[in-house]
This record gives sequence, C-alpha cells and structure tokens, in this order.
Amino acid sequence: MTAPLVLAGYVVFVGTAGAAWLRAAAWTHRSPRLGIIAWQAVSLSVVLALPLIGITLALPTLPITTRLADAFHACALALQEQYSTPGGALVATAGMVLAAAVVVRITYCFGVSWLRIRRQRKVQRGGLSLVGRRDEDSGAWLVDHPTPSVYCMPGRRRDVVVTSAAVTALDDRQLDAVLAHERAHLNARHDVVLLIAVALHAAFPFLPLFRIGHDQLAVLVEMHADDQALRSSDRRDLATALVSLAEGATPVATFGAGGASALARVRRLAKPGAPVGVLGTFVTLGAALSVVMIPVLVTVAPGLMALAVDYCPVAFPT
Repeated sequence: MTAPLVLAGYVVFVGTAGAAWLRAAAWTHRSPRLGIIAWQAVSLSVVLALPLIGITLALPTLPITTRLADAFHACALALQEQYSTPGGALVATAGMVLAAAVVVRITYCFGVSWLRIRRQRKVQRGGLSLVGRRDEDSGAWLVDHPTPSVYCMPGRRRDVVVTSAAVTALDDRQLDAVLAHERAHLNARHDVVLLIAVALHAAFPFLPLFRIGHDQLAVLVEMHADDQALRSSDRRDLATALVSLAEGATPVATFGAGGASALARVRRLAKPGAPVGVLGTFVTLGAALSVVMIPVLVTVAPGLMALAVDYCPVAFPT
C-alpha cells in the first residue's frame, strides 16, 4: 500500500503547492517556451500518477525479472494470493475501477472539448466566407468591423483575420508584426497546448494545478508568439500594436493579438528580461523529464527493492 499512498500524496502536493510555485516563477515569462514545457511536464506527471494509483492498488508488488516465464509465474501466484481474500479483492477491484475511471474521464473531456471547438470554428469560418475577403498581399481575411482586432483560427486552413478598424489603426510595420504574431500561434500549434489544458481542467476541476495551468498557458503561448514575431519585427511596433488592439474582442476558439494579457505583454516588451541561458535550459528540461518519470519510478520502485533484497524471488526450480 506504500506506492498508492505516495502517488496520492504526490498528486496532492504537485496539484497544489507545485502549481503555486510554478505560477510564481519569474523565469517562465522570461522564457515562455520553457514555461510551456514545464507546465506540460507537471500536468503530464499528475495525469500519469492518477491512474497509477489505481493500478498499484489492483496489482500486487512484484520484483523485476528479465525471464518472462518466471515473471508470469510469479504474477499468477501473487494475483491468486491477493484475490483469495475479500479485502484484497475489494481493494484490487477498487483500484481497477479508479484507473479506468481516470482514463475514461480524460478521454471523454478531451473529446468533448475538441468537438466543441471544432463546431465553433466551423461556424466562424462559415460566417467568414460570407462577410470576409482575402487580402492578396498578406493572405489574411479582411472583415469590415468598427473594432480593431486581429486573430487567427487554427486548423487545416490556418486562417488569420483582420478587421477594417485594425487596418486603419495600425501602420504597415505594426500590422506586419501582429500578423507575424498570429502566424507564430499557427506554426507552434498553440491550439493543441490549450486544448489539452482545457480538457484536463474540465476533467479534474478540483485540482488547482489544471486551473492555474490553463490560465498560465494562455498567457505563455501569447508571450511565446510575441518572441517569435520579434524575429522579423521591431519590439516597439509590436508593443504599439498590442496597445491599439488591447480592447478588441475575438471570437471563441481563436487566438487574438490583444486580449486580457496585452498589458502584461506590453510591459514585457518594454522591459524585456534576460531569457534563461543554455545551462538553465538544460536544467529545466532535465527537471521536466524527471518530474514526468517520478510516478513511474514510484510504481516500479517496490519491485526493484524486492529484487534487491530477494524479498520475493521469482526464480523457480526447473
């Protein structure tokens, strides 16, 4: 019973204190791409830990062996012993139900979120084909609207939409900077990042990690798109464009250049911090990989320990 308790404690700790620590980390805004990886790694580790709690309850601890026949023999004996008592059978059944419920819940919420977003984008594209027109120079859709707004709709068509008010409010360099920002969203597939975050939040709303992670990722993908746009655009042009578009509304299931995070991004553009260096990048990536592996190691550790101390040998006489 040690592994399930450790995994449950891990989920609670990372889902609360871990999420609060990562939200307060300033380096994620200085290197938003690393921040996105960090949030995804922490979320993935919890997603792995949740069904593993049930699996470790359902399956008895077995030492690791490279001999397949011995492994099957030991597994059969251990399962027979565990299921021979009412208490053992009840715990094992509860574990299997928990593991299956977690997988089904995640799959269901992901499917529902994906279908909803797909329907919304289909409706938006249908309206766009009626009221919009293609700009030959930029390839973006132009829509007559009194509110300045620029946004993109991910998917197979990868559309960028610009309102007539935005064309009036922005000069050519500012408009190019904003278009580069939107194309960065499309190229980096930020829609997939946020789709996963939305699905996990819907699946486990009681865990602060997924609520905070969704909000933080929504900001980090915008900052990452800003950084990508700066490869071909001036910092001042992008910041000025964000101010002009800050109050512009965008349809659901799209990425807009303005929005609620525009002010924080303008401040970041005005006073950029030094990004995480090469050493810090390797440390962050190593930590992200380690976090993902923790639930797996906790699961297999009892078997490794049993093998090390010869607690339950799996070598049988022939």
